[in-house]
Amino acid sequence: MEENKNLNFETEEPWIITLTDEETGEDQDFEVIAQGTVDDKNYFALVEANVETDEYIILEYREDGDDIVLETIEDDDVFEKVEDYFNDLLFSEVDYDEQ
Repeated sequence: MEENKNLNFETEEPWIITLTDEETGEDQDFEVIAQGTVDDKNYFALVEANVETDEYIILEYREDGDDIVLETIEDDDVFEKVEDYFNDLLFSEVDYDEQ
């Protein structure tokens, strides 16, 4: 899976990535909702575009020339660590009373 290189999250517009399901060959749009680095590897958290859900997927990304290559995380321990990172980032509650 490859996409055009555009890692600028400073825009108001959502970043939509079209992924192709390797089993069915069908294209599906996803919105990048967060990006992060864990143990010197880069990851995206994505949700299905135009669908309201709390569920998201995590893919490792790496740059290959002018392209971004997205890959699933095969190692269960690595996946759990990255999932914990994004859960903290996306769902941790801020207690404004403690300020």
